[in-house]
Amino acid sequence: MAARARLELRRLEQLVRGFARVRLLVVGDVMLDEYLWGDVERVSPEAPVPVVHVRRESRALGGAGNVVRNVVAMGARCRFCAVVGDDAAGDRIVDLLKELGVEADGVVRDAARPTTRKTRVEARSQQLLRYDRETDEAIAGAAARRLVAAIEGALDAVDGVVFEDYAKGVLAASVVRQVLRSCRARGLFVAVDPKDALAPYRGASLVKPNLRELEELSGVKVRGPADLARAAAKLQRQLGGADVIVTRGGQGMSIFEQGQPPREVASAPFEVFDVQGAGDTAIAALALAKLAGGSLAEAAVIANAAAGVVVGKVGTATATPEEIQAQLPRALGAALGRPGSDA
Repeated sequence: MAARARLELRRLEQLVRGFARVRLLVVGDVMLDEYLWGDVERVSPEAPVPVVHVRRESRALGGAGNVVRNVVAMGARCRFCAVVGDDAAGDRIVDLLKELGVEADGVVRDAARPTTRKTRVEARSQQLLRYDRETDEAIAGAAARRLVAAIEGALDAVDGVVFEDYAKGVLAASVVRQVLRSCRARGLFVAVDPKDALAPYRGASLVKPNLRELEELSGVKVRGPADLARAAAKLQRQLGGADVIVTRGGQGMSIFEQGQPPREVASAPFEVFDVQGAGDTAIAALALAKLAGGSLAEAAVIANAAAGVVVGKVGTATATPEEIQAQLPRALGAALGRPGSDA
């Protein structure tokens, strides 16, 4: 009960304001998210499919790039290291980074692989279709060496690192292990948003799987709290003692911190338009809140508030400090067991 009493609105607001002092390096699988926005008024005479009258097109940084977007939107300083192809989509990713004010010198170009592109067709606030152009082959050789060099060149200028793993091959095991050794030597905080591999991240500070990823990584089917705790404990053993936060969508987050009993941080109900990218927002907010001096419980409340902002928007979205602070009273009320209250 004492730990719950330490969750205070003024303190959470102070932590969000503290994001502006944080310098974060994001490393991982970047994607170009392309959108075709339009209306559906008829079915095609050629096949039983809707005909979309495209009204506009847009492009945005996706995958690890969406973490970068969120870090910048939340007011922190961000550096980015990734691998893209030597193609037009890679050029567009570099341009989008520059538009954000993020240096692109950590983006390695590799002519042997395509830039990951995900094209979505949206109509009436619904996604009708998505088609992907990508490879999941692990980087190696010169591309891997250049990526490691870029990452290590950035480590002395940051407070922490986020690995955003979408299993597209950029976070090859040899790359991650080498970089983690350098991070540990500098005492840097390292947060990981994993996909389907865990072993390379041994020695990380914090790992944030969602519930499905937890089951796949641990091999434990989660049917209740006991299974959840057993799966998280298995991850902690494999990771050498890292803290684990499991994101559970509308149910909030489950915290498994070394030396502490498990803790649930419930989420307030939010109007949901699109859950796409909410995990990217969550890892950005968790890392920034921790580096701003917050506890894991405080970071989880802030991340729940940030995720609540982005699920109310269509497409991969971001949350500003002002938007997060506006949601903090509801997020805190839910965490304290008073859903619907303003804490």
